[in-house]
Amino acid sequence: MNARDAAELRHAVVRLALQFTILIVVLLAMMGVLLYSIVAAGTAEALDRSLVNATRVDSPHDAPPGVYVAVFHEGDLSVSPAMPVGLPDIAAMNRVDATQSDEKSGFSAGGRNYEVLTTIHDDRVVQAAVDTHEGRESLDRLIWAIVVAVAAAALVSAATSVWMARRAMRPMVESLALQRRFVADASHELRTPLTLLSTRAQMLHRKLLGPGLTPEEVSEEVERIVQDSKLLTGILEDLLISADPREAVDHTPVDVLGVARHAVAVAAPQAQKQSIVLGVVSAAGPVIVQGSPVALLRVFTALISNALDHAITTVTVDVGVDGGDVRILVSDDGPGFAPGTEGRAFERFSSARAGAGTASGSRHYGLGLALVAEIVALHHGKVLVESASPGGGATVVVVLPLLGKGKAHIHR
Repeated sequence: MNARDAAELRHAVVRLALQFTILIVVLLAMMGVLLYSIVAAGTAEALDRSLVNATRVDSPHDAPPGVYVAVFHEGDLSVSPAMPVGLPDIAAMNRVDATQSDEKSGFSAGGRNYEVLTTIHDDRVVQAAVDTHEGRESLDRLIWAIVVAVAAAALVSAATSVWMARRAMRPMVESLALQRRFVADASHELRTPLTLLSTRAQMLHRKLLGPGLTPEEVSEEVERIVQDSKLLTGILEDLLISADPREAVDHTPVDVLGVARHAVAVAAPQAQKQSIVLGVVSAAGPVIVQGSPVALLRVFTALISNALDHAITTVTVDVGVDGGDVRILVSDDGPGFAPGTEGRAFERFSSARAGAGTASGSRHYGLGLALVAEIVALHHGKVLVESASPGGGATVVVVLPLLGKGKAHIHR
């Protein structure tokens, strides 16, 4: 997964996590409001019961703690001990005595709030006051508990939703990345064979217009075009197979030297057009490895194409055996890799520029070497830059295990 895909994954995860967290917070807030409403209604109902029960006591001295009672009967007023300043409300008691109707009100004194009920009971005017401080504190504690619970739930849901969203989104992001990768691979891999096919067709067209071209030469050129078309078909099939990494490709014994010669023959028209000497150097006969012929041909094609892009006069493909390994060296006499770029040379779209010295003025091994590294890894090999000296040419080395590593399977 590249940086772009990782950034898209992070953005998608953040969006989903934020939406999920907001949903959880809203639901919990609604539950908190409902809970608070129920508790507040219960508290108010309990307060009303306390007031009604207080108005029915026989004497103000019998009132429970926190409840204050005043009784007016036959011109005599009796009140509970420690009655708050401002109580009883004589005016309210007079009104109730005159109207014979209950009156309920609030009263504040000494920093505390009281609920006051004045009523007629047994021909007595009774006024009861209940301190609401304890009930209010309970409701305040409930509010804080709800706020803390919602905040904690928001944090937990955010963490959980990030984890769940990442697990849910990763397969989709990887599928999207795979799709983009396939498109990039296809466009890169098809560019070279299409260019070679076009070049060969143009050269054949020029030869047909000129004198002295025999039917055998025409047949040979047409056969090369047919071979290029087969190569193009093989690359397409290989790309379709490699589009899904879960699909396994059956490897068969492959003559690496034969594949190298085929790749050089395919690239010969391009090298000739650029006036570059392209050849294969090998002291051995067939060198056999276990692999995919089309995939290995892609390795040679990509390396030769990159070398031709930056060579000045010469590109050399060297196939040799070193112990139980096959060593493939593709060298050119271009400006070479810039110092410090060896580790990034096989990253996708990386640049390993070494300044002027080529037609383009830079050496850029982008997607091609990245594909080479992937194919070589699938063949249990490795790829590296042997020399990174600016101006001294560039050499890319591919090491593959011989068929039956440990024994030299070189057929002469």
